[in-house]
Amino acid sequence: MSFKDLQLNRPILRAVAEAGYDNPTLVQEKTIPLVLEGKDVIVSAQTGTGKTAAFALPILQRLFNNQEAPKKGKKIKALIISPTRELAIQIENNFKTYSTYTNLTTSVIFGGAPIEPQKDVLKKGIDILIATPGRLLDLHKQDALNLDYVETLVLDEADLMLDMGFIDDVKKVARLCTSEKQILLFSATIPYKVEQLANTILNEPERVEVAQNSSTSKNVNQLLYFVPKQNKIELGLHLLRNTIKGNIIIFRRTKFGVEKLEQTLSKNGYKVESLHGDKSQTARQDALLRFKKGEVNILIATDVAARGIDISDLDAVVNFDLPNIPETYVHRIGRTARAGKAGMAYSLCSADEKSYVLAIQQLIQMQLDVIDDHPYPLDPKAKPIVHKSQKTGGSKHKKGRKSEASKKKKKRWY
Repeated sequence: MSFKDLQLNRPILRAVAEAGYDNPTLVQEKTIPLVLEGKDVIVSAQTGTGKTAAFALPILQRLFNNQEAPKKGKKIKALIISPTRELAIQIENNFKTYSTYTNLTTSVIFGGAPIEPQKDVLKKGIDILIATPGRLLDLHKQDALNLDYVETLVLDEADLMLDMGFIDDVKKVARLCTSEKQILLFSATIPYKVEQLANTILNEPERVEVAQNSSTSKNVNQLLYFVPKQNKIELGLHLLRNTIKGNIIIFRRTKFGVEKLEQTLSKNGYKVESLHGDKSQTARQDALLRFKKGEVNILIATDVAARGIDISDLDAVVNFDLPNIPETYVHRIGRTARAGKAGMAYSLCSADEKSYVLAIQQLIQMQLDVIDDHPYPLDPKAKPIVHKSQKTGGSKHKKGRKSEASKKKKKRWY
């Protein structure tokens, strides 16, 4: 099937062809006709399957076909809600690429950036708005935007949005738009709370499911290293020197972990950038740009900061900390081996993460290849390290315990 078969008009087909896309992906093939028919849709598909074009192309087509001569500037007709700033910016870039040969305008708003320039853009009037939930509601409170004309509302990465605590914001946004609007919900996985949200705000939705949620790419070689927690950094350095080559993303569970590893790798002469939620928007964009341009070849990130960002030509993903949610593992390693290329995934597992490996293997229905031949093997009998305070549930210092010196009422020299 080609994009022509999907009844897309010439300006859009021309932009798609110039962007280098010949044929639609499976998710585009299934979703675009439903959106063009004006139906509500729930789409379950992993990142890297071409989800953005699956909603961007039909939205542009419908807006292009139904244009009226604006009496008082343009009104927001399509609203796309995205959980993270990076993803919002990426969606905006896609819309701008696909609408090159139309007169449709797109803008993006998100927190962590000055609000006044965003108000100015909205005042001039736009057709398509991409926004993070918090900033959208702030601007609405300040009467800086009007959602009365929204015809299509897209909720992208809905599962992540709910994990980040945006459920009330999302419901509020849905209420602010007209009741006749079309809603498109995209989610990598459809857990119970996403299902619940869909039931409350969607109207008789059609469902599109592309590949099992658990499916990992056949082109990713997945390797597992058991290592004592205190030796993870040494093993990481050993692998970077001897095994892992090319452009790499390293995932850590916390912002603190990201910063600590970034310092260590920099000291060891590696060119590194990092992404986490505490970084300013500009710093995050700069880090991403330097990585994409090849000025650095290692990006260390937390899951939230890296979700949805599109990085092509990634040679390897390193799970420095294993995720406690098995689906997150699938997201992470899905960033390599895109578009038919091969890729590598390396996971470092300490004794306290063994249960995560079992959950991951159960989800992907596959045994990870264990590599024993490395300098920091984990003793198979090793138990997770439990700190004293965790065992006793309190401090290791006994209450009321006095030192010998204080018992003797000795005056201390300090």
